[in-house]
Amino acid sequence: MAIRLDKPWRELTIENLESVKGQLGVFQLGSSVEGVVFIGYAGARSLFGLKGVLNDILALGKPTCFRLEVTSAYQTRYRELLMVHFADHQAYPRDNKPDDLPRLGRLSP
Repeated sequence: MAIRLDKPWRELTIENLESVKGQLGVFQLGSSVEGVVFIGYAGARSLFGLKGVLNDILALGKPTCFRLEVTSAYQTRYRELLMVHFADHQAYPRDNKPDDLPRLGRLSP
C-alpha cells in the first residue's frame, strides 16, 4: 500500500456517491488543481460510514472533488495522511482546523 492516497479525484455528486458504501475509511477533499484541502475519516460513530459523511459534506453545497480509501484502521490512516501532507507541504490542509487535529508526530516519507 502506498503511503500517499493517490487514487483519482472524483467530483462530489449524488451520482458518484451511489457507488460509495457505508464502510469505514478515510477521504480527502480537493482536486488535481487545488490539491488536498481537507483530510477526514468515517469512523465507528459515523452514521452510514463514508457515504454518510460525504453526503453531509455534499449537503453543504460546496462543490469539490473527493477520493477515499476503505480501511478499518481509519484512525491510524487518518493520522498518517495528515503527517504525510505536512511532510510534503510544511502545513496541514487548509480546511483542517488546528484545534481539531489529533496529536501528531513527524513523518519523513
